[in-house]
Amino acid sequence: MKSQLQDPLGVTSSWNNSINLCQWTGVTCGHRRQRVTGLDLRHQSVGGVLSPFVGNLNFLRSINLPNNSFRGKIPHEVGNLFRLQNLTLTNNYFLGKILTDLSHCSNLMKFEASNNKLEGEIPVKISNLLMLQILNIAENHLKGQLPASIGNLSALQEIDVRGNRLGGRIPSTISHVRNLISFNVAYNQFSGMIPPIYNISSLQYIFIHTNRFHGSVPLDNGVNLPNLRYFSISGNNLTGSLQDSLSNATNLQGLEINRNLFSGKVSINFSRLQNLSRLNLGENNLGTGTTNDLDFITLLTNCTKLEVLDLHSNRFGGVLPFSLANLSTTMTEIAIGSNQISDTIPDVIANLVNLNALGVESNQLAGTIPLAIGELKSIQILFLNENFLRGTIPSSLGNLTLLTQLILEVNNLQGKIPPSNGNCQNLILLTTRKNKLSGIVPRQLLRIITLSVLLDLSDNLLSGHFPTKVGNLKNLVSLDISSNMFSGEIPTTLGGCTSLEYLGMQDNSFTISIPSTLSSLKSITELDLSRNNLSGHIPQYLENLSFLLFLNMSYNHFEGKVPIEC
Repeated sequence: MKSQLQDPLGVTSSWNNSINLCQWTGVTCGHRRQRVTGLDLRHQSVGGVLSPFVGNLNFLRSINLPNNSFRGKIPHEVGNLFRLQNLTLTNNYFLGKILTDLSHCSNLMKFEASNNKLEGEIPVKISNLLMLQILNIAENHLKGQLPASIGNLSALQEIDVRGNRLGGRIPSTISHVRNLISFNVAYNQFSGMIPPIYNISSLQYIFIHTNRFHGSVPLDNGVNLPNLRYFSISGNNLTGSLQDSLSNATNLQGLEINRNLFSGKVSINFSRLQNLSRLNLGENNLGTGTTNDLDFITLLTNCTKLEVLDLHSNRFGGVLPFSLANLSTTMTEIAIGSNQISDTIPDVIANLVNLNALGVESNQLAGTIPLAIGELKSIQILFLNENFLRGTIPSSLGNLTLLTQLILEVNNLQGKIPPSNGNCQNLILLTTRKNKLSGIVPRQLLRIITLSVLLDLSDNLLSGHFPTKVGNLKNLVSLDISSNMFSGEIPTTLGGCTSLEYLGMQDNSFTISIPSTLSSLKSITELDLSRNNLSGHIPQYLENLSFLLFLNMSYNHFEGKVPIEC
């Protein structure tokens, strides 16, 4: 066996005749007969092939080889190990089919081979493993269907086949597995109605997300699942309304039904789900666009462990209820974007002191951005875009020093960009596009050297010279300051923004010539300087910018020849 292993850490160096094999690293023997009963080489970077000679160890009860680099097929001789109880091969490179011979291991209780390269179908004879409690063959390349014979495995507690290429309908025989605790068939191509698992009262975890299931959720799904802790059915084609029977699953910690076709009002009595920590109803057709759509948020105030509330991309109407402020202080994420919510953002949102993501984008919110939003000191992501917000950008946003993404675009914001925004020294993305902001760009804003994804100030009324501090943004990929009233020269320091791929400066009043320093923008793919007052020659170096795909210099006052390669 040793000769077929690759052992960079020398774990098997003790495997020689100088000491008793029962003292070898990773080898366990029985007390009476001194026969090998266990082989454990977990987390040892061992590679190579599992030798067929392992089948000669007929007293072997456990093979534990996870998190290594084993390759090749699982040897057929493993099927000779009739005393084997545990076969764990997780996180290796085993390939080929799941052994039909494995059905001879009648004492097997645990078979884990997730994250390998196994292929083919799940063998029908797996039903011979009547002692099997854990079946985990997730993240492989398995295809075909879940065999109906799986219903014979009455001792089974965990099924995990996620992340394969399995399809068809889940067999009705799954309802015979009465001791099942966890059922995970996510990220496959299963279709048909939701599998008949709602009478298995022992179930605690149901993961059937990202498949092709259709139809409605059974009316009594919560009544018969008193132990349910996590229910994830997202990413299917499920329809109908959300039933109040889910309120009976009082141990529920996670409910994820996003990316389906559910509709109507949310009628679940969340006040009974006091252990709920994650609620994701996003990307459905929930709500009626009327005043009381969000009344259920008041019921969520009893969920003292709630951390995530995601309602985005639905049809919820009405206003943001003040009870939002009474949600648990454990809240970390609220996503209510892309709905039909109106009125204002309530000041009391500041009570949610541990919030790190707030998204209310693409609604019909009006009024001003509340000053109190600056009290959300833990927030990292703030999306307020595509509403009807007016007034100024509050200087209190500068208190949000952990902020990484701030999107204020497509509103009616006016006044100056507050210099205090420069305190947000972790920003990677900032956009104020399509507002009515005026005045100069504060130089403090261009000292945020973390800006890397996007800085978009376009379609405003900003004026003056664009600050030379822009050269600090060496990691910035996209800069758009188009459609403003900037004047003067293009700052030569722009050449320091060597990561730029997009530069939009069109529709301004920049003058003089294009600075030679722009020749340093070796990653640039799109450059638009059109509709300015630029003059002189179009620089020859532009033909050396090998990634440049789009160049617009129109409506300026250039003279001379256009570089041949442009």
